[in-house]
Amino acid sequence: MADKRDYYEVLGVSKSASEDEIKKAYRQLAKKYHPDMNPGDKEAEAKFKEASEAYAILSDPEKKRQYDQFGHAAFEQGGGGGGGFDYSNMGDMGDIFGDIFGDLFGSGSRTRRANNGPMKGANVRAGIRITFEEAVFGTEKELELNLKDECEKCHGSGAKAGTSPVTCTKCGGRGQVTFTQQSLFGMVRNVQACPDCGGTGKIIKDKCPDCYGTGYISRKKKIQVSVPAGIDNGQSIRIRAKGEPGVNGGERGDLLVEVAVSRHPIFQRQEYDIYSTAPISFAQAALGGDVRISTVDGDVLYNVKPGTQTDTRVRLRGKGVPTLRNKSVRGDHYVTLVVQVPTKLTNEQRELLQKFDDAMNGKAPEEDSDKDKKKKKWFEK
Repeated sequence: MADKRDYYEVLGVSKSASEDEIKKAYRQLAKKYHPDMNPGDKEAEAKFKEASEAYAILSDPEKKRQYDQFGHAAFEQGGGGGGGFDYSNMGDMGDIFGDIFGDLFGSGSRTRRANNGPMKGANVRAGIRITFEEAVFGTEKELELNLKDECEKCHGSGAKAGTSPVTCTKCGGRGQVTFTQQSLFGMVRNVQACPDCGGTGKIIKDKCPDCYGTGYISRKKKIQVSVPAGIDNGQSIRIRAKGEPGVNGGERGDLLVEVAVSRHPIFQRQEYDIYSTAPISFAQAALGGDVRISTVDGDVLYNVKPGTQTDTRVRLRGKGVPTLRNKSVRGDHYVTLVVQVPTKLTNEQRELLQKFDDAMNGKAPEEDSDKDKKKKKWFEK
């Protein structure tokens, strides 16, 4: 065909290239132009098909001999090769793509052995809500859950007393079935769990009347959860061997308890530090003195320095959240002092405040009003 490129040129190898060199060249092109690596790229898809066709010919000694003698005409209808191009005889294509893309093409020509050995049971998830203080200092909680236990009557086999599960005839007890599928690269073998036995390799004909063939019975149980000091919102507590029962004698799964911490009206947390605000009066800010500050350990007295400005942040060491690794090591508590301005003043307070402001601004005291002068004269009589 006139529009086809030379196969050696397509793969970028010489006519004297060995089988390993041809395979290596194709492997690189296949990985570069495969449609799954270039979704929607028609040019890459065309180059991938061109390289695959070239490799299918040059990897086969007989087809390679015919191509070297007759060129592309060897594989046209009526050509020297006597047949059109056939993707079904592409040698070890499955192995190549198994190496390049792993499980992209199933298991290729390789089959997997069914895993009928002991398997750990699935994990179970649950959630609890605790207060801010409980998260800081730790607590004990009780959960009530429906958990599976091995059926006492059938001992987990799922079969009625006096009977036993039988080997699955579809998979022969392997738990997996193999099927072949026509693809662009020929026949590809795939492995999947047996649809009849669900991958167990066994079929239960007479089911246990207590567990209905499942091998397990659900029971409501109370689980004690120890919440460690310092746990944060969204973190989980793992309780070993409180999950689903194992398979074929495997150990039970775990119980994962996710913790939700309620918001506190005063405190906010960042990692192991606590943040809050504390109001102080104008007089306290100006004169200094002790102010009462709320912490998770209770109220503490903090000595404010004279002239403290609003939004001043102070640090209370060791009043934060304990670390999960060592509850004796705690973060700090940062308090932002906010100077409060009174919204209502009595006449006396207003006059005193005015005098204070005048004194701060260097103003002389105002003379007494006429009314005050009359009062002063009346008292002097």
